[in-house]
Amino acid sequence: MSETPTNTLQYRVDGPEDAPVLVLGPSLGTTFHMWDRQVPELIRDRRVVRFDLPGHGGAPAQPFTSVAELGDRLLATLDTLGVQRFGYAGCSLGGAVGLDLALRAPHRVASLALVATAPRFGTADEFRQRGVVVRTNGLEPMARTAPEQWFTPHFAANQPAIVDWAVQMVRTTDAACYVAACEALAVFDVRAALGSIGVPALVLVGAEDRVTGPAEARTLVAGIADAKLAVVPGASHLAPVEQPAAVTDLLLEHFAAISHDTSGTLAVPPPVPATTAPAEPAPAPEAPEEGEEAPAGRPDPYEKGLGLRREILGDAHVDRALADEDAADFQELVTRYAWGEVWAREGLDRRTRSVVTLTALVAGGHREALADHTRAALRNGLSPAEIREIVLHTAVYCGLPAAETALATVGRVITEETTPPA
Repeated sequence: MSETPTNTLQYRVDGPEDAPVLVLGPSLGTTFHMWDRQVPELIRDRRVVRFDLPGHGGAPAQPFTSVAELGDRLLATLDTLGVQRFGYAGCSLGGAVGLDLALRAPHRVASLALVATAPRFGTADEFRQRGVVVRTNGLEPMARTAPEQWFTPHFAANQPAIVDWAVQMVRTTDAACYVAACEALAVFDVRAALGSIGVPALVLVGAEDRVTGPAEARTLVAGIADAKLAVVPGASHLAPVEQPAAVTDLLLEHFAAISHDTSGTLAVPPPVPATTAPAEPAPAPEAPEEGEEAPAGRPDPYEKGLGLRREILGDAHVDRALADEDAADFQELVTRYAWGEVWAREGLDRRTRSVVTLTALVAGGHREALADHTRAALRNGLSPAEIREIVLHTAVYCGLPAAETALATVGRVITEETTPPA
């Protein structure tokens, strides 16, 4: 096992030192041991590097903010091992890392296998909701539902030891790192970029996968130019665990067709020569006088505001609001100025802005907006206890009736948002 600086990942290496490198990436909630049944065959003629996600499998709890950041940590880890070019196989979140690397570092990825992977995983609202549940209840709800998400009913009934192992993997994961991974998956979407992937890809999916099933796999195959589909019968989301022999054979066949040198010079594309001299940077425009309009070159805050509004309030809420054609001008005003101008400012963090917003809504008696921003506050990291404490504090300054009404609204939303799935 490795020492793990903050910019690298916990890893394990098996196989001959001079063999081509194959990197294996795990699913959210698992450790690199999910690949144990593949390793004996793979290391016959490959050097296999497996890594743990932050906070998984005893790895340091160093949350990441995006799939790209996780990819950067993996590349830094491989740099420490002297690995330049490699094949890559990843499951679910591990597959998302593979997609990211194939897009951002194609000169390093020789070949790709995407297991139980999608170009976009569900909806942003689903993953942010999962993060709220974990912040409030810990990982026990995720551990309890993992077997039905990961395995077919037949396998779960006949392999209780493996099911227990899976549950324990989730239970021992760091909750903050799990939530960070959910936030990263909420914004992961490479559907429009699939055509830019130029490495050979195997898209492998369990026939009974209800998380990222055959439909998502076909989207990948349709979008990636050199991709082929393999559907594994009798397997759900963790196909490498449930059908190890079938998955191993498919990986061996795919990576046998790909040759890559891990000891040669890194194949970085040569720089494109400049055809013209670089232009001198334009001077920064002067700030407008009071009462003047902003310069024409000032970025329109609408798109930034829309993204932030969706991230905090959720896609479903924003879609409903924008669907009201009679309120189109009002919604544009809200998006551009409330979200693009004020919420996007750096002077306060999101937690603090949620505190201020909740207080103002209690004072104004705006129950519907209070419900919306209670959900937002949970997503922004406030706990149910903190939100209730805010309402209690407003009773002194905004009045007992206002706080009492607010407490009922807040309580209802907290129950809805933090109740674990059945």
